[in-house]
Amino acid sequence: MQKKWLLQDAKDIFNLPLIELLYKAQTIHKNHFSPNAVQISTLLSIKTGSCPENCSYCPQSAHYKTDLKKEPLMKINDVISIATRAKEAGATRFCMGAAWREPRDEDLALVCEMVSEVKKLGLETCVTLGMLENSQAKQLKNAGLDFYNHNIDTSPEFYDKIITTRTFEDRLNTLELVRQSGIKVCCGGILGMGETNDDRIKMLVLLANLEEQPESVPINKLIKIPGTPLANQKDIDPFDFVRTLALARILMPKSYVRLSAGREQMSDELQALCFMSGANSIFYGEKLLTADNPIPEKDNQLFERLGLEKITLSC
Repeated sequence: MQKKWLLQDAKDIFNLPLIELLYKAQTIHKNHFSPNAVQISTLLSIKTGSCPENCSYCPQSAHYKTDLKKEPLMKINDVISIATRAKEAGATRFCMGAAWREPRDEDLALVCEMVSEVKKLGLETCVTLGMLENSQAKQLKNAGLDFYNHNIDTSPEFYDKIITTRTFEDRLNTLELVRQSGIKVCCGGILGMGETNDDRIKMLVLLANLEEQPESVPINKLIKIPGTPLANQKDIDPFDFVRTLALARILMPKSYVRLSAGREQMSDELQALCFMSGANSIFYGEKLLTADNPIPEKDNQLFERLGLEKITLSC
């Protein structure tokens, strides 16, 4: 039976001396994964901009004036071409994101075609499309979708400081529909939006105490985009970022913990600490939806220096 975590227990772990915390996280990591293997995902924006949500961190929101170029839903052949190159570069999972509050049925039908075609390439599939209805989740499952990404972003208490166009409960409802449909869950949050360490801990405890823990837990570092409300937000302390990753590994020992957005602004040394804390997945490729990401050559060099290898089997 899955352990239910108490908030105070999680706080005690988070506040351990850093070296002890990393040792604890690494020990748990080695019990469930190869310590030097990293799963590679590639993320593509298949529909960009004009999102009606007001997420304070997002350049795709129609509420903010950013330099983002709006683009319609991509053509299937273009998506397959990019997915093919991602697989050749070492990705085992291909993630597709669309800037919607929720998909229209006619758009979802096209996304389902994309999912089916990407599956034929031998890649795992993931989409993030906003909120879903029950019938839509079932359509995605029937198309062969492996993972649905729907981040809770932060703690329930801090959530309305970041987003007001949908509720925290809306997020949880979509996660429940995804689970009921038989699709695996990819769910994490964003660090550095002005939340406290307590907010970060509460977010992870909530995820860890779901009836089934997420199979993938992306931990994003805020990318400060000019024109968004968080453009001038103070940077998160690097050690607090590492502590949060380590806690995610300890609370969710069997999940893939993905070092996601913000790596372009991280030093190699900080990324190394993140891998030491139990992160074992990254997004690979020059773009994360609309934001810059380290070029593959840079990641390859870092992997070589750290003695890390890409996972080649399905994760």
